[in-house]
Amino acid sequence: MSTENDLFGAVDALLEQVAQDELPPPAERKRLREAAGLSQAQVAQALDARREAVGNWESGRTEPRPPKRAAYARLLEGLAARFPAPAADEPAVAPAPPEPLPAPSVVPASRPAAASDTTGPAAAPRRAPAKKTLAKTAAKSAAKKSGAAAVDPRFENGPLAVIDCDQDGHVSAYCVGGLVLDVPAKSIPALVEWTLKEARLGQPRLHRNGKDADPVLVLMPSALERYGLPAALSEEERRAGRLPAGHAVLKQLERAEWQLTQRGFGPWARIFRPAEGAKRNCVQLCVPAWNALDVREWDDREAPLLPTMSAADLARFLGTYATRVMTPRGTTAVTGLELMVALHPPTRAVRDERTGEWHSAPAPGALTAVYEPVECEVPDGHPVLKGKFPRHHQRTPAEMLMEESYDWCRPLTDAECMKPYVVGIDVNMAFAAAANRLTVGLGGPTHVRRPVFDPKLPGSWLVDLSHIALDERLPSPFTARGERPEGPAWYATPTVAYAVELGFEVRPVEAYVRHEHGGYLDAWYQRLRDAYMETMADLGVVSGMEEHAFLDAMAASKSVDPEMALVLKAIKATAKGGIGKLRERPRGTPMFEPWPALGRKEWRPDIRAAVLATTRVNMHRKMMKVAAAADIYPVAIGTDCVVYPSPGPSPLDFLPRTPDGKPVPGGFRLGVSPGMVKHEGTQTTLWAEEQYEKHGLVNIARIIKDGGRTADDGE
Repeated sequence: MSTENDLFGAVDALLEQVAQDELPPPAERKRLREAAGLSQAQVAQALDARREAVGNWESGRTEPRPPKRAAYARLLEGLAARFPAPAADEPAVAPAPPEPLPAPSVVPASRPAAASDTTGPAAAPRRAPAKKTLAKTAAKSAAKKSGAAAVDPRFENGPLAVIDCDQDGHVSAYCVGGLVLDVPAKSIPALVEWTLKEARLGQPRLHRNGKDADPVLVLMPSALERYGLPAALSEEERRAGRLPAGHAVLKQLERAEWQLTQRGFGPWARIFRPAEGAKRNCVQLCVPAWNALDVREWDDREAPLLPTMSAADLARFLGTYATRVMTPRGTTAVTGLELMVALHPPTRAVRDERTGEWHSAPAPGALTAVYEPVECEVPDGHPVLKGKFPRHHQRTPAEMLMEESYDWCRPLTDAECMKPYVVGIDVNMAFAAAANRLTVGLGGPTHVRRPVFDPKLPGSWLVDLSHIALDERLPSPFTARGERPEGPAWYATPTVAYAVELGFEVRPVEAYVRHEHGGYLDAWYQRLRDAYMETMADLGVVSGMEEHAFLDAMAASKSVDPEMALVLKAIKATAKGGIGKLRERPRGTPMFEPWPALGRKEWRPDIRAAVLATTRVNMHRKMMKVAAAADIYPVAIGTDCVVYPSPGPSPLDFLPRTPDGKPVPGGFRLGVSPGMVKHEGTQTTLWAEEQYEKHGLVNIARIIKDGGRTADDGE
């Protein structure tokens, strides 16, 4: 006969089973937590989850999974008993915060074990075969969300999966959110088939005229061995960037009628068959062991984390990036450019009113065509320059648009040497912030002689700004080296507009302007801004923090969650690399021969120039405000880092304030938002003088963060 404990245990198990499907709507979850005076971090700690996960549960973006789901349901049930929802006719007045509740007694769910720890019961991950009715559960949960978009059932298991193999040869796919799928595939062709037919991986399009993202499979070293791929590329294969023709896996794909792109089977391999109507048949493979995730973009140079990550941790890392930015397509630079296209697809479907048939047409607000290049805008080696100049000729600013980021420094004055410190401040997401609300050309260029300057018209202008003299303690805003121009030079619209803003007359000699223009980069900036801000919040840094608290939170941010710190680095690299891709240079192509990037609609050096010009003049404008308010001047600038002499080691020791203690309007402001600044590094003035003695007039802005131990070229 069953004992009382047995009966109670059976009832608890039954209640837990019911709890898998029954949760209050997301808005009610948030109300209950706030009514109890609990923070998301407290709930996350009690459930052994991440604060971000609790936020997602409350917003309806994701649903908790077992075993956390049952514990979360029990917590909400207890809170609902103490803080019932107000009646429909009662005003929704927030109750006074009660005394904090003690943390609920919940047995924490163990995190997935590291790849090297595959024995014992604690190492067993939560598995679900791909064919299991996960779609029904997800659809049921999505239906309960109040105001949240339902999960696309085609991609219910997330944008990507990490493929790993245990010692017994069992292959598993680790997905976003802790889900683990059994993989029955015995070969790479079978793995691709399984991914497209059963895995339910991918990401919905970011724009209605765009395309859904192809699923990405990340192959762990054990998976490489399981599927007959080398653990590392040979030197020859590494230089070629792909496996050699005739490799066994390539033969398998050929027999199964799968195709590869021109770049072949390399660190980022795209395997496909021709599309069936609107349905794509394509899977992308990512091989970290072949340097697909370059340490300069995805990892910590000094203490790399990726080689030690388990499959589950790698799925969390890349899955977070994919969810917030987009499914990675290769390097962060490639992904940054692809994000522009995904948010502004070049074509759209248009119905012919006469025939009723649908056809493709250029989409408004997008880059829709490849136009004839402008000689002054292209980099050296471009085909349009062939035969234009003598051999080894170095083009001058009057022959080439040279809009670049600042790389400037000057000696310290005697008065500045008396200050004990030099302090660097760094502009958050400088390139992305400059892209916000920036008008750029969408159509082709129009050549104009003796034009009247129009600050609203994007383009390149040949104009003489050498007559403009500013304080010598500040760099010139018109050159990257901070030197005063020596004569006529080509400038992007933001630079010439700044000269007008300063009150100087400009008389362009000629220009290439683009009458069709718009805010092409606005949506791109907003997507990256949101990803950046959400990741910073995971690291404990949020907008609106008091300045001292912000500096403390920034100093501790990297140790809060090292994986999220890597996500943050990748987001920054995506912004910077995406802008750089707009003027991608040749790699291995002979001089004056066309290279592949020239065939892209998004190869637009004029847009890159406009962003970099805006970055530079924005910094100069703020330096002018600081100088006018406090008579202090920078001594070095490297890309987005500005170094000032300071009486103390903190930015708060030199940044000027208004009489009521607020930051000077228009100057540098400490904060987390893009365009605001953070503390980059502090060194002594004696250290700066030693650098000058050893290396000449070195740009200390590039080495102030760590004293010169590593090279740093900004975000």
